[in-house]
Parts: sequence; C-alpha cells; structure tokens
Amino acid sequence: MTINCKGQLIDLSSPKVMGILNITPDSFYDGGSYKNEKDLLNQVEKMLNEGAAFIDVGAYSSRPNAEHVSETDELKRILPIINLILNEFPKTLLSIDTFRSAVAKPCIEAGACIINDISAGHLDDTMLQTIANLKVPYIMMHMRGTPQNMQEQTQYDNLIKDILFYFSERISAAKQLGIIDLIVDPGFGFAKTLEQNFEILNHLELFKMLDKPILAGVSRKSMIYKTLETSAKEALNGTTVLNTVALQKGASILRVHDVKEAVESIKLVKSLSC
Repeated sequence: MTINCKGQLIDLSSPKVMGILNITPDSFYDGGSYKNEKDLLNQVEKMLNEGAAFIDVGAYSSRPNAEHVSETDELKRILPIINLILNEFPKTLLSIDTFRSAVAKPCIEAGACIINDISAGHLDDTMLQTIANLKVPYIMMHMRGTPQNMQEQTQYDNLIKDILFYFSERISAAKQLGIIDLIVDPGFGFAKTLEQNFEILNHLELFKMLDKPILAGVSRKSMIYKTLETSAKEALNGTTVLNTVALQKGASILRVHDVKEAVESIKLVKSLSC
C-alpha cells in the first residue's frame, strides 16, 4: 500500500510513525506546550530525528467537550506554523488535522500534503470534493456527532459492524469523486466508551477487509490512563504496549506524541516476522 505525498510514494506496507504537533492551548496532553517558535521547531526536529515519517499539525482541539474554534482562528493559528516548519525543514511531510475544507485548502496550498479529518467529511459537506480537487491523501476517522457531544453517542447495534459499514459508505463516496489515497482511523476515544475502545483494538485486524491502510491513534489516551488509574503524563508505557498490539493486528500508521518509542515498537514487531 502506497500513498502519494507531493509526488513521493510512501510505502505503508512497512508501518510509519506520525508525530503529533498540537498548537492548541487545550489539547488533552500537550496543549500549550510550545511557548515560542524555537520550542515548536525543536519539537519538530526531535520528532523528525527520531524517525517520524509525518508530522500531524492540529489547531482545533478535538478532545471531549473541547471549546469551539472559528475557521478564522484555526487558520490564524495553523498557517504561520506550516510556513515556519517548511521554511526550517522543507522536506517535512505535513498532515493537517482539520474537518473544515476552508482550512484544508489553504493549508495544502501552503505546502502540507495530507488532510486528517476526524469526521470523514460529515462535519463539512464540501470536504470530500475539496480533497478530490486537491488530489492529496485523506485520513478518514470514525466519529459520531461533534467533539462537544460525541461522548453522548456511544450506543451501537454492533460496534465493529457499524464502524465497518460507516467506512464502506465513506470510502465509496470518496472513490466516486476520484479520491485514491485513503487511510482509515477507527477513532479511539471518539464516541466510544472505554470498553468499546478495547473491543476495537481487539478486532483491529477486521478493518483490513476495507483494503485501506489503518491508522491507530491511542497515544496517551484515556483508555490507557483510566485503565491504569494514572494520568496522560504517565501513560507512555501503556501507549507503547497498545501500539505494539495495533501493529500486530495490522496498523500501518501509529499517530503518537512520543516518536522514538513508537519507532522502536515497529522495529521490534518487524523482527518477529523475520
């Protein structure tokens, strides 16, 4: 499986790491971590040196009950960061974490190369057509509702079947518009209970029937720290454990806060198949 990023074919049959760069003040783990441009660039450099294939930049916190941010404010936050990163590290493959086509388009025009949409187009009716026009890879995540109300929508007839049906419909809609490079993200923590998150991880291999690369985003999430009765700050070891499980069940991309440990997980899991 490959995706085309700025003319560069990225082979996802060998798992890759996507480093998270939240530039919001209220993200659940690293919100407000970067006080100035130097701090931010140091973090990007660290992730790239540790082996991140992609840097995922987000300017709208999607944690449960997050505050709403206007399109204007999201763009004001994110466009200068794209320019800053690409001026310093021009070969960086930037993914943009947004559900708005009016944010996606100028970000791609500024040099980003992937759109990571928590709503798979459901929160913006023009997103899929925008992706088709831009001809960039598209990460579609499963979620119900919005970040503000998603945790009230955790009732499913059959969790895995319902999510697979959701992706089948979204993939079909995308293909009809000519979108080729698609990645699916089951959306750990988004309209899911703690138990449902583990059910998805336990059956992650079933998502391979969609014939699309799978992104796993469990990094420091509540499914880890609530189970361990700790905090997001103390959830690195748990993250590594669940990333390893995700790799063994077919994940092609690990979206993480801690790149070094995720890269090591990939190397060790690869060794099992040698």
